[in-house]
Amino acid sequence: MAKTNAGRFFEDYTLGETIRHAVPRTVKMGERALYHMLYPARHALYSSDQFAQGCGLPFSPLDDMVAFHVVFGKTVPDVSLNAVANLGYAQGRWLTPVWPGDTLRAESEVIGLKQNSNGKTGVVYVRTTGLNQHDEPVLEYVRWVMVRKRDTAAPAPDTTVPDLPAALNADELVIPKGLDFTRYDFELAGEPHRWGDYEVGEQIDHVDGVTVEEAEHMLATRLWQNTAKVHFDTSARPDGSRLIYGGHVISMARALSFNGLANAQMIVGLNGGAHANPCLAGDTIRAWSEVLDKAETSAPGVGAIRLRLVATKGREPFALKGDDGKYLPDVLLDLDYWALMPM
Repeated sequence: MAKTNAGRFFEDYTLGETIRHAVPRTVKMGERALYHMLYPARHALYSSDQFAQGCGLPFSPLDDMVAFHVVFGKTVPDVSLNAVANLGYAQGRWLTPVWPGDTLRAESEVIGLKQNSNGKTGVVYVRTTGLNQHDEPVLEYVRWVMVRKRDTAAPAPDTTVPDLPAALNADELVIPKGLDFTRYDFELAGEPHRWGDYEVGEQIDHVDGVTVEEAEHMLATRLWQNTAKVHFDTSARPDGSRLIYGGHVISMARALSFNGLANAQMIVGLNGGAHANPCLAGDTIRAWSEVLDKAETSAPGVGAIRLRLVATKGREPFALKGDDGKYLPDVLLDLDYWALMPM
């Protein structure tokens, strides 16, 4: 009897099933040091206990994307080990901060299945929840993945595609307990721009670029325990390249957005996202943002701002799609999220 696991293929998923993902992970301060080593992350709330305490928190939580990567990594062996590509995200909410010493685990429910017309692959939709050691949800999101079939002759399941709203409403966002931006120190945060200084429709070129190296990408995927074959095994892709993990692109673009959005401190909602084109070692990632919406919150001094974050490997900002409606070849990521900012 075989004891190894080749991972799930498209025909192995059943609509409505819940998958409890293996190997909980305890995250500590080393996680932050490694994250800030991999990405030029400088948001003050995640860099300084003193700054976080000035904002009403007991101390500095781990970066929002640390929680995302750890939870995402738990799901890979069961959801995307045999993936061709991770296609998109929706309905993501950060529900409570992750603190050094928390232990995270993940569960996913299969909410949609659709075989592709080529009969060789299909799209699997899952709703994933990350939980801490107290079984409190810390993060939830929907993602959809293109997965290979083991047997192309296997019958296709009935097509079910979940109805996903275009965006979260601002009143669905969860504000961390105690968060208070009324004594916010703009000088220490790095920029003077507050919620009221941004206008819907405004576009921001984040100026800087970072060239992605093979070595740092491999460190990141190992750190997040992401075992998807397309990231590790050069035989998993026809061209012999290793695909850069999409979350690596997200974190790089988020870190680059500091220049112009230094006060967009906490990510609390993920409305949607698409990995528009593959990213490979040697590509230089640049980023730009567009303000999509703004809303007040019930927390003192705290506003919510909805942003489109675009990562590109080209030099031209604000170019997204061609006349045919398709993403331009240089666009790597199109991410729609809510963040919290001092008013």
